[in-house]
Amino acid sequence: MDLSAAVWRKSSHSGPNGGQCVEVADNLPGVVAVRDSKDPDGPALFFTPAEWRSFIGGIKTGDFTSSS
Repeated sequence: MDLSAAVWRKSSHSGPNGGQCVEVADNLPGVVAVRDSKDPDGPALFFTPAEWRSFIGGIKTGDFTSSS
């Protein structure tokens, strides 16, 4: 997929010291792209907007919180 038009934004949960940096581009038609900001030329993951909303919704409701 051509990502030359992608507008990347860093997650507000990414650390300021260069660790755990996730960037999201949600300006592309029909797809949300996610990449590691430390490796901008590396691979990206692709989600449909519905999949991305479901994932973010799960984060907000604590579906991925560890109980240990």
